[in-house]
Formats: sequence, structure tokens, C-alpha cells
Amino acid sequence: MCSDVVIEKEAPQAQADRSGGTPRHSLEDALAALSPRLVPRQATWAGRLIHGSVTALWVLLFARAFFLHGLVAWATGLAYVLYDTLLLCFVTLKSWPLAGRMVSSQAVGERRMPEMGIIVASHNEAAVLPVTLAALLEQIDGPVQIVIADDGSSDGTEALLTTRFGLSTPALGQLSAPSTRYPNLYWLRLPHGGKARALNAAIERMTTETIMTVDADTLLAADATRAMRAAFAASDTLVAATGILVPVCSKSVGGRLFQWFQTYEYMRNFISRFAWMRADSLLLVSGAFASFRRDALVAVGGFDGQCLVEDYELIHRLRRYSVDRGLGWDVSVVGNAHAQTDAPDTLASFLRQRRRWFAGFLETQYWNRDMTGNRRYGTLGMLMLPVKAFDTMQPVYGLTAFALLLAFLFGGHGVIVVSIFSVIFLKTALDLAFYLWSIHLYRRWTGLRAGSSLWMAMAAAIAEPFTFQLLRHTGAVLGWFHFLRGGKSWGKQHRSGLIAPTRHKP
Repeated sequence: MCSDVVIEKEAPQAQADRSGGTPRHSLEDALAALSPRLVPRQATWAGRLIHGSVTALWVLLFARAFFLHGLVAWATGLAYVLYDTLLLCFVTLKSWPLAGRMVSSQAVGERRMPEMGIIVASHNEAAVLPVTLAALLEQIDGPVQIVIADDGSSDGTEALLTTRFGLSTPALGQLSAPSTRYPNLYWLRLPHGGKARALNAAIERMTTETIMTVDADTLLAADATRAMRAAFAASDTLVAATGILVPVCSKSVGGRLFQWFQTYEYMRNFISRFAWMRADSLLLVSGAFASFRRDALVAVGGFDGQCLVEDYELIHRLRRYSVDRGLGWDVSVVGNAHAQTDAPDTLASFLRQRRRWFAGFLETQYWNRDMTGNRRYGTLGMLMLPVKAFDTMQPVYGLTAFALLLAFLFGGHGVIVVSIFSVIFLKTALDLAFYLWSIHLYRRWTGLRAGSSLWMAMAAAIAEPFTFQLLRHTGAVLGWFHFLRGGKSWGKQHRSGLIAPTRHKP
């Protein structure tokens, strides 16, 4: 996290950049001023109590399985079910306004839409770059700059950019001249240093008021940039926004299965993001498709390469900066900005992705533990982050509940098993209702028809608790091990969903 000294120096400079003033400070210099490793902030007594209670409760409930009889012996599972049900109730309540909202273009009246630049951070992504760039170059009311932040690629990226996209090879660390074929396309060639460093190097060289980050395996809908620009034009306090992502996997049997589950998972997640946005507590924007005010990015020091999930960590820093200075900054999810993204289609790739996501989540929670239970941060500190504190242990609760169910099942505890399955049946019925409600809201909000079959949605709701949900929890527990041993490796991801696809609208 950037020190206050760095922040105070950067914010006025960012203003000067927009008005054509003195040369901007380097984000690399700002990040170099940080300590070699991020030092977690001192936890408050409330934060310690909240995080400690979540772990202590798990130990207490797990112990009950060995001393009590009947359904209460499965108290870990009951706590898991109760927590998830309360979250569903919260999301349902907060997302209710979507029931009366139909998708429409964002009206901004006579307000000028800010210019937008797009950064595509890329490391050995020659296989998917043609598809990604084609979508970016076809944007309606599109970007004035598209910068390919080439993070030391050693595949066919150079040949692709020079022969197919008309770019000349720049010196290492330099920005190329504009493409001879596409005047808004540039190539920033960098030594390999990671995604965050590549993004920061591009941000330094951008001149637009707003910046969108797009992963090399993400395909934007034709009007995605316009929707994002309209969102920023409509609100002076909006500093970060995420669009709607639809997962795409390969056409193999495994790929279709993973896409089936992930499609409904993404739909529920974006409804949840809308709910947390309405509570002024949205913390999660996807770096695969997110937009920011450049001034705000510079003010907080850009992306931090120390974190496994640099996009999630950045929003915490933006929130903290806003509260510390009384700026009233907003973070939003834009329902009419759409994109498809390559998603894992094998068990190994899925577990690697979820391991990294969860390890980065734990890392960020630990670094920002002083915000949990802190009234200074309003609903974010008093509701969202306490919920996230429970989320750190939710996979452990879930897998423990499943292990106890198996133990009771094969241990001859028929009465307990019948009671447990009665609870699971009721919870599945609630989940099914929430699935269908979420799909209804999602369609009205976004206009997308992903996961359009209600019968398939019902099948997913019934199958998920003993299949996909267990895989998600397994990936999260692997994330715990990754976090505890200080792992920083992402693991190699295989791209298959968007390579030479048949172009279609989400």
C-alpha cells in the first residue's frame, strides 16, 4: 500500500497532467518508495474479535460432533447453511430494485463523455490477442488509445503485432509509434515483471481521463467502451467500475460442464455485486474488464505487484484513500457493459485459478485488517468486511460439514443423516428459488440471455452442492495453504475458450 507521503505528492501532480502542466511523477518511483513487502496494518480490537470469533466458532462447532447427538452434532453444517441463507436474504433485499429495471443505454444528457484509453496487459498471449484486439478496434464510441502492455512475451507476439497490426517494434521500455493501420493502437514493450508492473508502466504513458484494463483473454461487446464512458460521465465521484463478464470455456465435454456451472456462478456473483454496490461496499471489480479514473489510480500509486489479486487490493486502497480524505468516491458495476472471458475448463486449471483468487483474497484481508469492524469506514467496515472475515473460513466450514456428513453416513448414524438431508433439501429449495430469481434480475438488468434455460438452471442448483461447490471450496483451501506459505506463483493457465471462436454476442 502506498504511504500517505507518496499519495500526497501524486494527487496534485495528476491534476497537473490533465491540465497540461508539468511532467507527471513516475508510478514506478511511487511504487519503488514502498517497503519491499507490504506491511499489514495493525488490527483493531474489533477486527481481532471478529476474525478470531470465526475461527473459534468453527473449532467449537466441530467439537460438538464428537460429544452431541442428533442434528446438533452437525452444527458446523447448520452454521454454514444459516450464514449462506442470510447472505441470500441480504442480496435479495438489496437487489430488489432490479425487478423493475429494464436494460437501457445510460443517459448522460449534455454531459461530455470522458476520453478513455484501454490497456491490454499481455504475456505470451499471441493465441488470443487477435480476437481481443479485433473487438477493441471495433468499439462504438471507442477508446482514443489502446496500449498493448507487452510483459516480456517470448512467443509469437512480436511477429503478430508487426505483421498483422502494423506496429513497429519499440525499444525495450518504450512506447511504439501508432500503428500504420489503426491510429489508436500502440505497443509498450517491457521486460517481464508481472501484470501489475506492466499496467503501471502503461498508466504512466496514458493521456486519457479514464482507463480501462482488459485481459488478453477477454472479448468486449461492441458497445462496452461507450457504456463505461457513459457511467463515468454520469457521476463525478465514480472512480472504479466493472462490467458484466460471461465465462467461455472450450467445447470439450469437460469445458461444457465447467461453463455450465460457472455461467450461473457468474450471474449470481454480479447480482451480489449490485447488492453490495447499493450498500456502498462494493470491493470486487474484475481486472479482466474494469475502468478507472486515471487521477485516482495515480493518487493511490497504481496497482501493487506484491498482491496475487492486484485488482481486489486496489479497491481497498481506493476506498481507504476516499474515506481518509472525505472524497466520497464510488465503485460501481455497470450492467450494460458486457464482455466474455476465457474461463478454466479442466479440474487442474480451475483449482489453480481458485487457489490464486483465494490466496490473494486472504492476503488483502490480512493487509487491511484494521478496516474490519471499524466504524470509520461505514457499512464497508461494519458489514462488508465482517462478512468477508467469515468468508475466509467459509470453505473450511463447508468441507468440514461435508466430511461430517460422510462420517455419519458410513458410521451408521441413520437418524442424524436423515435430519441432515432434510436441512439440505430445504436449503436446496431456497437455492433453487434464488437461482431463478437471480436469472430473472440478471436478464432485466443486463439484457443478456446467458444461462437462458431455466431447466438447466434448476439442474445446476440441485447438482452444485455436492459437485461444483465442493470444488470451489477445495480451491479455496488450497489458497489457504498457498497464502500461509507465502506463495506468489500464479501457475500457468491454458487458454481455450476464446481461441478462434465463432463470434457471437453474450
